[in-house]
Formats: sequence, structure tokens, C-alpha cells
Amino acid sequence: MDVFIKDISKYVDKTVTIKGWIYNLRSSGKITFLQMRDGSGFIQGIVHKPDVSEKTWNDAHELTLESSAILTGKVSKHPKKDEYELQVSDIEVVQVAPEYPIGKKEHGVDFLLDLRHLWLRSPKQWAIQRVRNQVINATYEWFELNGFTKIDSPILTPAACEGTTTLFEIDYFDLGKAYLSQSGQLYLEAAIMSLGRVFDFGPVFRAEKSKTRRHLTEFWMMDAEMAYCDHNGSMEIQEQLISHIVKKCLENCQDALSILERDVSKLEHITAPFPRMTHADAVKLLQEHGSDIKETEDLGADDETILTQKFDKPVFIEKYPAEVKAFYMKRDPNNDGLALCSDLLAPEGYGEIIGGSQREDDYDTLLKRIKEHKLPENAFDWYLDLRKYGSVVHSGFGYGLERIVGWVCGISHIRETIPFPRLLNRLTP
Repeated sequence: MDVFIKDISKYVDKTVTIKGWIYNLRSSGKITFLQMRDGSGFIQGIVHKPDVSEKTWNDAHELTLESSAILTGKVSKHPKKDEYELQVSDIEVVQVAPEYPIGKKEHGVDFLLDLRHLWLRSPKQWAIQRVRNQVINATYEWFELNGFTKIDSPILTPAACEGTTTLFEIDYFDLGKAYLSQSGQLYLEAAIMSLGRVFDFGPVFRAEKSKTRRHLTEFWMMDAEMAYCDHNGSMEIQEQLISHIVKKCLENCQDALSILERDVSKLEHITAPFPRMTHADAVKLLQEHGSDIKETEDLGADDETILTQKFDKPVFIEKYPAEVKAFYMKRDPNNDGLALCSDLLAPEGYGEIIGGSQREDDYDTLLKRIKEHKLPENAFDWYLDLRKYGSVVHSGFGYGLERIVGWVCGISHIRETIPFPRLLNRLTP
């Protein structure tokens, strides 16, 4: 009977077959221990020489790290741990691997990234990708339960959301320049007039020449837009979504978080509502802690780290100076110098995971902002049309998948949160 390791607890005292790979092995006298994974989980196979044929014993000793094999045996409960083992009775060797280039010793990150196609097999990397998958699934689940429709926005765009200085530019046949998308937001705004609440989820690209632990050149982003939703309503949706994601990771990724040695107590109280602080108040607090940030400046990574160490939940920093934010953000009616926007900062020093705002819904004002930002008006004709025909109060936000995964996993650099990272100095494998 073929089974997956994740289901092994259902088959105690039954004979099963598991198909997978040997990720560790050792031998002691008449016993050989084969640690195996099959993609769904990990298990130890025990080969006891007196209980197996000579061929099976020899096959066990032929196996090497990362050899593929099929093990058959009886499932037993570990006598001391909440784990299960396989008392192996038969081995089918599928392929014997040569010496594996990633040993048990410590390796540098560059070496491991050069072998990313193999590094993905390690338990830690397996665990990270399992959490990533859960974050994605929880996002889809929450949106489905709350009336959102998925819209696929284009990757090739004629203009940028926030200027073109950090975008990848290409020649688009005879039509001039095109850019790899940095966000699907503008196109989602068109869709809300049809469907009310929408989101997209896909790869985006930024040619920012940054090497920090929070940056990738290609990453996955979720954007959501909501009609008849103001700035405060958007923040409420964001905190509900994040609370749901964390809850599902705690429920469904216990093994993965254990492998990562994640302190789950840091995640167990991540529930809405989240604290809120204006940008002005954040600047005052930062200046008290020695930051040289000015009232008219955006937050830097170090500033975000300081702020998030003050809270045990994600915190909204809202109402930034309009001059440091995008053209499409609505201004605060009580202070035209401020944008109705927010960044959601994850605790433990992880920084921004969501950026959002109420969008400018007035045609004349939006046209004025486009001119102020020296953006090509003809590229935004269709976007301005949205303010002519049935314009309403609306808001939206976007989250960076890899930043959320990094926070939930408790890892310091987001390059491990995506299967094959693209960095300023890395395009392979």
C-alpha cells in the first residue's frame, strides 16, 4: 500500500510503501537507519539485519545521500517521541546518487545559492516553502470568504505606478517602450467598477539596485482593491487578512515551524485589531531613540526596525507626508500635506509587509497629481477615465509574499523565502 509520510500515523502496525529520497543515513552494527523524505514529510526507516534478506541489507548499504528509493515496512510508534518509524522489510533502489555536493558542514550563502536547485531539498528549505504555500492558500481562502474576485493584471505595462526609475524597460515591437510591472494596482482599480472587491497575485519586478535583506529583484505580490472603502476600512481588511494568514500557518505548519525552530509564541497573539500610529508620531518616537529622520522623510529600514521592536503585533504607520508618496494617493481632508495611506510593519524588526492607501477618486485632482509627478498623461488616459464614469471612494493595498513568509518563519533574509531568488548580482540557477 503506497502512502505519504504525512499520513503515516493512520497506519500503525500496518505494512506500507513509501517512495522518496534518502536525506541522511547511518549504520551501527546490525542496524541501519535511513532518514527519508517524500515531499510531504520525513520519517526514519530502520533496517534490522536479522529481519531482512541479504539483498535488502546490501541494498541499504548501497544507498547514499540523495539516492532515490522505495521502502516497504511496518509502521511503528516511536517509544519516546511523538513520531513514527518504518521497520523496513524491503528496499527498491531507484537510483544511487554520487557524492552529494552539500555536506553536513557549514556552507556559505553564495555556495548554497549556486546550488539552490539542490539546497531546496534541505529540511529548513522544505519548511520555508511549506509555510509559503500556506500563506498563499490562506490568502485565497480569506478573499473567497469575503467576497473578493481574482483578477489577473498584465505583467507588461506602458507606464509605471510610481515612476520608471526602478523598472525593467523593454522595446515593445513598434509601440515604443514597455515595462515589467511593479504592481497590478492600477488595473485592479478598473476591475472594482465591475466586481466591487478584487485582488491579484503574481510576480512583479523592480530594478532597484539594492542588496538589503528585504529586497529581491523578482518577487510575488498580492494587490487588493475595494470599492466604497475608505482608508480606515482598508486597514481593517488588512489586519483581518494578516490575522487569518498567521492563524492558518499555526494550525497547518506545526512541523515546518518546528524545523525552523520558530518561537510560535510570537505569532499566537497576532490578532486584530493592530495598533496605529501617525507618521508624525513615529518620527517623534524615532528621534527620541537617536534617529536623524526628518518630518518630511519616508521611513528607512533601520527606522522600521526600531518601531517594530516596540510592539508585539504588526503596527500601522499612517498619514505620511504626501510628497514622499505616490501620485494616486488621496490627501487627508484635514491636512492636504498628508496622504491617506499606511504601511503595516511586522514585529520583531521585520518591517514593512503591506503598503496601502485610499485612492484619489476626483478626475481633476488626479490629473493635477499626474502633472506634478511629470508622468506621461497619455499613458494614464484610461486610468483617468475611471474617475469620469461612476467614480467612488475606493482603497487598496499590496503585500509582499516573501516578506510575510520571512516574518512567519523567523528568518533574517528573504532570499530563502522564494524558490529561486533573483538578486542584483544573481540570475542563476
